[in-house]
Amino acid sequence: MKIICLQEKLKEKLSIVQNIIGKNLTLPILNNILLKTEKNRLKISSTNLEIGINTWIVGKIEKQGSITCPAKLLSDFVNNLPNKKLSLEAKNNSLIIKCDNYKAQIKGLNAKDFPIIPKVENKKGIKINNNILKTSLSQVIGMASVSESRPEISGILFSYSEGKLKIVATDSFRLAEKTISDIEKSDVNFSAILLQKTAYELTRILNDNDDVQIVLNNNQIFFESKDVQLISRIIEGQYPNYQQIIPKKFKTEIVFDKNELINQVKTTSLFSGRTNNINLTVMPEKSKVKIFAQDVDLGENTTFIKCTIKGRKLEIDFNYRYLLDGLSNIFSEKVYFGMNDALGPALIKPIGDNSYIYIVMPIKPA
Repeated sequence: MKIICLQEKLKEKLSIVQNIIGKNLTLPILNNILLKTEKNRLKISSTNLEIGINTWIVGKIEKQGSITCPAKLLSDFVNNLPNKKLSLEAKNNSLIIKCDNYKAQIKGLNAKDFPIIPKVENKKGIKINNNILKTSLSQVIGMASVSESRPEISGILFSYSEGKLKIVATDSFRLAEKTISDIEKSDVNFSAILLQKTAYELTRILNDNDDVQIVLNNNQIFFESKDVQLISRIIEGQYPNYQQIIPKKFKTEIVFDKNELINQVKTTSLFSGRTNNINLTVMPEKSKVKIFAQDVDLGENTTFIKCTIKGRKLEIDFNYRYLLDGLSNIFSEKVYFGMNDALGPALIKPIGDNSYIYIVMPIKPA
């Protein structure tokens, strides 16, 4: 194998594939990146056996071939080269890199031993703008559970039907649902639980200006955008029927100024201590909500926020971190709170945007 390409382009592509690679002692080749020529392009691949990433770079191919090299060493070396043309040549399981006054020989492993990254033959799926998908994922991704005992809620639900894609994550204490309607229509309906790691990779590598095609194939999900492919296993199991916990009616409804609410919750949280608890007292007659926290060692704080209230008086406790997680993923100036009692779930959503909802469970009073 021998190819001439630009350092800047190779650096960019290496950054795409190297993030999923960890330190694997049992299978050393998983610490490597696969470099393989394909016609007039160099294919760069990585895998951790759960996720595989392929990307391509255009260059002058002088000799066809392939090799695998340690990901970190290759990436670190290329990153420190000048932004000029460089030459990559594979000889005797080593990669020789030349660029200006730099020359290195990196020992690799035979490309034949690199795990096969599955191909998706059936390309029938849905297509969505990358920026919309990245933004939507960022609104729900942090709510997924990290528990190994319930793997189905450790991932992100992707559910497409009737021209809408729902992306959902929960840890049983809070839940976020984003509905995307700006999708090229397809007659393919599907539901899959995406690995949280896969979701994070998508937000990192997708280019804002392109579209991504999503295809479900048996126990794998495939994402393709321009010159980047990501294929991942999906989590087996049934996602909880979360719709049944979303309240449809509320006895207390509040509209807050989002930024003011965030500031007051942050200020009050300084006095919440290790419990992270803050108390909200809804006072309809004064069109105010009192936000209160106290700690034996720290002291206490009380603040009031003006708001629009419909319904009855209510006193309810929340983990302030869970409140802030939901509020930080809302982009409107005004935010809606719907509640029924001190024990039931509260619904938070942006005013003027029905595509995003956030459910948070209150803390039971002591």
